[in-house]
Amino acid sequence: MKNTVATFLAMKQKGEKISMLTCYDYSTARLEEEAGINGILVGDSLGNVMLGLPDTISVTMEDMITFGGAVARACNDTMVVIDMPFMSYQVSVEQAVMNAGRLMKEGRANAVKLEGGAAVCPQIKAITDAGIPVMAHLGLTPQSVNALGGHRVQGKSEEGAKRLVEDALAIQEAGAFAVVLECIPAKLAELISSKLTIPTIGIGAGAGCDGQILVYQDMLGLFSGFKPKFVKHFAELGEQMKAAFRAYDEEVKAGTYPAEEHTFKMDDDVLQRLY
Repeated sequence: MKNTVATFLAMKQKGEKISMLTCYDYSTARLEEEAGINGILVGDSLGNVMLGLPDTISVTMEDMITFGGAVARACNDTMVVIDMPFMSYQVSVEQAVMNAGRLMKEGRANAVKLEGGAAVCPQIKAITDAGIPVMAHLGLTPQSVNALGGHRVQGKSEEGAKRLVEDALAIQEAGAFAVVLECIPAKLAELISSKLTIPTIGIGAGAGCDGQILVYQDMLGLFSGFKPKFVKHFAELGEQMKAAFRAYDEEVKAGTYPAEEHTFKMDDDVLQRLY
């Protein structure tokens, strides 16, 4: 059955955990759907993991539509949420509704996601009033990393924690169907989850959230070097891929690939008539 906003709400009410992963391409989206993942986020993290950018700031609407459409075409049952990129919704309510509509029409999204709390509630309300489901995003919001002073845990102080609780209640009132909580203390995330009737999706926010999301390249071990504290490697595909690439390189250079079983044949008399 298709995962929808109603599915997510029912899962929270039943105490069932929601699984989400990022995705940016058709073939991986097919695999995630076949694995039973409830929701896919086509995140603006594609700027980092697909385009090699240092942050998400430079990602465009056209980027989100291109990658989002590829994912959406692979999914029949999985909910597809597409990020609204930086400055696609901050200027005005009208801009926000128009760009959310583009992600639905051109990107074939089932819902959109935007970052921010009380400040973007007018946009959330207007987008939802237009019939477009909105997932909110609180805590460490990558589009605001410059204003936040870097990638830091949010909500550790009394003032910061209170603001996150108030923002969570505000975005729920504005009509968001779910909220991502990123890099906040686990106890605070659990408190927010208990206060909201909409699902919380955690990333670096502990097990008390109603669901979890990870960047799929992170959880598969496709990156070496930096590993966020909240990431678990469920596989080490990066090492397996490098081993396969090395084996291919060696066989090509040694002339052992392609072997006879990898080639196509033709009748010798046909070949002889060419000369």
